[in-house]
Amino acid sequence: MRTLLVADIHLSSDTPEINQGFYRYLDQTAQGANALYILGDLFDAWIGDDLLDTSHPLSAVALEVIQHLRKLSDSGTAIYLSHGNRDFLLGERFINACQATLIADVQEVELEGVPVVLLHGDSLCTKDDAYMAFRQQSRNPEWQAQILALPLEQRLELAKSLRMQSGDANAGKAEAIMDVTHQEVVKLMEHYGVITMIHGHTHRPKVHDLTVEDVPAKRFVLGDWDAQHGWDIIIERTERNTTPRLRQFSLATPPAA
Repeated sequence: MRTLLVADIHLSSDTPEINQGFYRYLDQTAQGANALYILGDLFDAWIGDDLLDTSHPLSAVALEVIQHLRKLSDSGTAIYLSHGNRDFLLGERFINACQATLIADVQEVELEGVPVVLLHGDSLCTKDDAYMAFRQQSRNPEWQAQILALPLEQRLELAKSLRMQSGDANAGKAEAIMDVTHQEVVKLMEHYGVITMIHGHTHRPKVHDLTVEDVPAKRFVLGDWDAQHGWDIIIERTERNTTPRLRQFSLATPPAA
């Protein structure tokens, strides 16, 4: 009995190695799992589900993703998706096509007997005032409706512009600003009454020890995928204990389980 979690895969038409590595992961590692959670930024950018009706290169990638996720779902693995800061416009059409379930921005869940709070992680970066302002705007349903009403080509250019602006802005920010705010982590874990948090977004894979209401706790940070390696967290129920494990692996030979 096992559950897998990934984040920040950043699939695109320019990442063939990552794309193929992700498909291998779905077909090999995720087969037989109880559930797979994708905690945001499955795609490097997403500008609306109507992309699937076009001949844009990303559409071909998205259709491959749908095919592999449906195959996994058909085999009995439950698939859960959350929005990230790059793919917050993923809609019902794509999610339903994958036979997946969209989870909340902050999701409390019990995985293999372990109470956990899950999120993409960007909402914890509260010291980054500019990004937090953009996040509030981009999660507004009215703003999203206005963007989705634009012609596809305009949305593609907007996504490209936003990625460039983000890269330029991040280059000038202090490292601490782009990481999570410790107080926000503790406050959220106290609110949900858990001692385990899992998120991505920061691209800083690590297991952090902390204290929540005088109890030892852990924050697991998933890594971003590159052309050679992927990251996941496996939570496996055993007779002795059930402890989440953070793993890095080769995309050429992902774990068998």
